[in-house]
Amino acid sequence: MNLQSEIAYFSDLSRSDQARLMAQLIHELTVEARATYGPLPHEVRDGARLRFVNEMNSRLARYVEQLLCGDDARPSEEVVLRMLLAPRADKLAERIIVNAYQRALQGFDNYDATVTMDN
Repeated sequence: MNLQSEIAYFSDLSRSDQARLMAQLIHELTVEARATYGPLPHEVRDGARLRFVNEMNSRLARYVEQLLCGDDARPSEEVVLRMLLAPRADKLAERIIVNAYQRALQGFDNYDATVTMDN
């Protein structure tokens, strides 16, 4: 994955499409976080990863809200994408983000697909 091309792609999206993609990412991160749960409702196998996903989701949810209300004080697209996709020392956390981001992009692209039919 090329960080610069992802930044360029995201920056070219409309604000509403950026918000939609980030909402899909929040969903996919939640799916990734399920691997941290233990077998019982009160058990957590990997608290550090669960905390990481919670923090990322909190930041992304705030960013989505800022996009939707047109808050000019929101972080730039580049800052958000670097926060998400820059290499991390914690490779498992990096993999969680990349997996979720790739699935969010696939869902986003599939949603935007158009079909033309010849009559």
